[in-house]
Formats: sequence, C-alpha cells, structure tokens
Amino acid sequence: MKLSGNKILITGGASGIGLGLAERFMEEGNTVIICGRRQTMLDAVSAKYPAVITKMCDLSEVSECEKLFAWLEKEHSDLNVLVNNAGIQQWMTVRDDNFMLRAKDEININIEVPLRLTSLFLKMKSAQTVINVTSGLSFVPLAKVPVYSATKAFFHSWTLSLRYLLKPDGIEVIELVPPALNTDLGGKGLHDAAPPVGDFINSAFAQLKEGKDTCTFGFSEAMINAGPEEQKAAFGKLNP
Repeated sequence: MKLSGNKILITGGASGIGLGLAERFMEEGNTVIICGRRQTMLDAVSAKYPAVITKMCDLSEVSECEKLFAWLEKEHSDLNVLVNNAGIQQWMTVRDDNFMLRAKDEININIEVPLRLTSLFLKMKSAQTVINVTSGLSFVPLAKVPVYSATKAFFHSWTLSLRYLLKPDGIEVIELVPPALNTDLGGKGLHDAAPPVGDFINSAFAQLKEGKDTCTFGFSEAMINAGPEEQKAAFGKLNP
C-alpha cells in the first residue's frame, strides 16, 4: 500500500484503534476523514487535529450509510482508501433475556455495515484499497464475547475472499489483526492491562511498509500462525 498521498475514510475513527490509525495516517501525509455517531467525540478530535475531516452518521442505519457515500461522491470523489474499523463488543451469554437483540446489534455493526460500506465504496472510480480491522479472536474465541468473536471470524474469512475477488481489478485488500489493546472496547476498564494502541499501530505500519497485506501483533501473530493444538491450548487459557 502507498502510505502517503491518500484520502482515507476511517469508520469509528474518533477513539481507540480508529483514532490511532487516523493520527498515524495524517503523520504519513494523508487526508483523513473519520465518521462516528457522537458529535462530541468528533469535535474533540477536530479540536486536536484541525486537518481531520469529520462526518457524523449512524452506520447501523442503511440510509445513513447511503447518505454518507452520496456525500463522499459529491465532496470527496478522490477518496481511495476505506478503513472498516467500527465495531462493538458485548460481554453476554446466550441465556440473557436480551441476548438476541444485542447479538443482532453486533452482527449489524461488525458484519453488515462493513459489507455494505465496501459495496458502496467499490462503486467509486477512485477506489484503490480496502483495509479491514479484524481481531485475534477471529482464530480463537473468547467465550465471554461469543457473538463478537464469531463476527470477527466471519470478517476474517470474508476479507480473504474479498482479496481474491478484487485482485483482477487491482484493488488491494489489507487485514489488520489486533490483539486485545488498551481501549474502551466492550466497556471502560476491561482492557486496561492490554498493550497500548500505539504499539500495535507502530507494528502495523512497519509491516505495511514491508508490503504485507496482513498485519498482526502479539497474540494475533501467534494465533494466525498456530496449529490446531496450539489454538486449542490458547482457547483453554482464554476460557479457563
């Protein structure tokens, strides 16, 4: 991937990994657009980084996704990179009374939204690169977040197929596979002991500069290269 001179849309770009990616892409000389549901968070990013372009939208709504891309086609027709980063993680069990409602929310945000956005993005003549943020849990699930883990396994599989399908068109598909990081994903304080986002971002960009199309770090690096017995052992450690 060419790491400078791009115009990049990052979903969920106001916090966590999305914000880390936005910061680094701007440092590398790119124009960055971030979108999110909370205007206050977008405003906070704008105050710190005046060059960033923000757009408030609720990607869980089909009409909002379509409006977002209508706006992009009109105002940013040179957009050439889509980063599917937005996601939600919910700790729950199948016995919860609201299990199906929460499961549908995760399936919508973590699967349906990036598929929909990718389909819309590929209609733009400027489209060059799709970056999907999956998870180390794509390979070994954490049972406390059963639907999240399953959605990331789906997203990983779909990314492999997408890369194959778009190769004849010269459109690059990159997978970023983070482990648990010190973010508020799933709730405040749940990942305080995890590595900082910056460590993953630095590692990912080093791998991108090497020309890799799959960027891993720590746990995710170990799991993507693990055999069945190693993955079984990892599952036991994650789910004692």
